[in-house]
Amino acid sequence: MKKIAIRTASGLVYVLLIIVAIVCGSTAFACVFTALTAIGVIECHKLLTGGKYVTLTSLLDAVGGCLMFLSAFFFYNCESAVSPLLVYLPYVLARMVVQLYRHESDGHRALAASAMTQVYVALPMTLLNVLCYDVATPELLLAGLIFIWINDTGAYCVGSMIGRHRLFERISPKKSWEGFFGGLVFAIIGGIIFSVYFADYFGTLSLGVWTAYAVAVSVFSTWGDLVESLIKRNAGVKDSSNIMPGHGGILDRIDSLLLVAVATTIFFYLI
Repeated sequence: MKKIAIRTASGLVYVLLIIVAIVCGSTAFACVFTALTAIGVIECHKLLTGGKYVTLTSLLDAVGGCLMFLSAFFFYNCESAVSPLLVYLPYVLARMVVQLYRHESDGHRALAASAMTQVYVALPMTLLNVLCYDVATPELLLAGLIFIWINDTGAYCVGSMIGRHRLFERISPKKSWEGFFGGLVFAIIGGIIFSVYFADYFGTLSLGVWTAYAVAVSVFSTWGDLVESLIKRNAGVKDSSNIMPGHGGILDRIDSLLLVAVATTIFFYLI
């Protein structure tokens, strides 16, 4: 019971922090999501390299991720004239040069791990700026996050009750097809509710668009969770860290969001 209470409290704090970051303005958004990006990059680096401690290269990767996120934030929200690419390029140079002075027999693997942290964590988190301030709105981003939470809840509840057929047993033995479709149905119902009752807040998208948005979030949320499970399985660990009591690490919380951010950016560009 104590573990459940701790897990619930920790999860609520995380959810409230995300909601505050989105609804309380751009400054809160930048601070919270920059911090999540930095921590997520460090956790990812440790998983990929088998490290137990924060290192110079993982810190440098975190700086690179923050540069990518904040340069995009200022470009899209504050109409900065400086290209995010120009702000980010010094990190690329620094990371290459630093590796020359690291006495590692597998330096190429270290560079590959750093590149993975940027592509897998920093880039999708950076795309949240595009969703918020370019192709969509903060309210639609919040709706997407709510879809993720609804999908996770629905998948867990349905999978726990009637889950029999394994969805991806090689990577995640507990996930079931019944849970997946349960989460999908829950998310679609959420989209219908947003369309009918909350259009004034989230935006007047058609019912078809809301349904497609919910489906996209549900599918890529599941894939996002599986991708991180693959990384953790290869690393031989259960959680990305223990920073969140009862939940693991930040990467364990944002894993679904990473693929959803990429997919929904494409989705809103297309519509």
